[in-house]
Amino acid sequence: MAQPRTLWAADASLLPVDHLILGAKDLDGGITFVEQRVGVRAAFGGQHPGRGTHNALLSLGEQRYLEIIALDPKQNTPPQFPGFQKIDQPRLIGWAARCTDAAALAKRLSESGIAVTGPVAGSRQRPDGRTLSWKVVFLQDRSDPLLPFFIEWDRDSVHPSEDSPAGCRLERFLAQIPDVTGVTRKVRTLGVDLPVKRGEKARLFARIAGARGALDLTS
Repeated sequence: MAQPRTLWAADASLLPVDHLILGAKDLDGGITFVEQRVGVRAAFGGQHPGRGTHNALLSLGEQRYLEIIALDPKQNTPPQFPGFQKIDQPRLIGWAARCTDAAALAKRLSESGIAVTGPVAGSRQRPDGRTLSWKVVFLQDRSDPLLPFFIEWDRDSVHPSEDSPAGCRLERFLAQIPDVTGVTRKVRTLGVDLPVKRGEKARLFARIAGARGALDLTS
C-alpha cells in the first residue's frame, strides 16, 4: 500500500489557509509576544459580542492573516474557545480554511457522511465602524484539534489580510501526529491539502517570517 504523503510545505502560499488563531492569556501580551519576534505589531480588530473574546490581526500576505485572540475583560459570556485560563504562552488553538461557497461545502461534507454545523452567519464591527460579515461551517466532531473550520467571507467585506499590518508571511504550516494515515485520510475527505508529518504528539506547526526574524508557533 502506498504511504500517505508526509512533507514540509515548500510553498505555504499553495495551502488553503484563511487564518491561524493564536490564543493568548491577554490580548496586549499576545500582541507584544508576536511583535518582539517578527517586528510587526498587530492591530486591534474588535470584540466578538456574545463570544467572550476580542482580537488583533496581522496580515500574512494575500488572503490570509494571523488572529491573536484572548478573553475580553468587558464581557462576561463564556469564550468561544475554552481553556484560555490554561494558556501561559501564546499558542495555536485552531485555524480556518477558506471556501467560496459555504452552503455547497456543507452539503458535500454531509453527503460524504461528515456531520457539520452551518453555514452559520457571523459578523464583527471594526474599530472604524465598518462591519465584517462571513459564514462558517464547523465539523460537529471537534475532537481532532488539527482539523479546521471553514469560512466564506461576504463579498462586501474587506478581507482582514488587505488592511491589517503587513510585513509578514506564512512560511510553513503543517500537522504533526503519530497516526499520519488517520489524519491524512480525514483531510483528504474534507478536501483540505494540509501537509502531515509524523511526530511524537499531535500538534499544529506554523512558521511566520517577518523583518525581525521567524516565529515558530505550535498548538
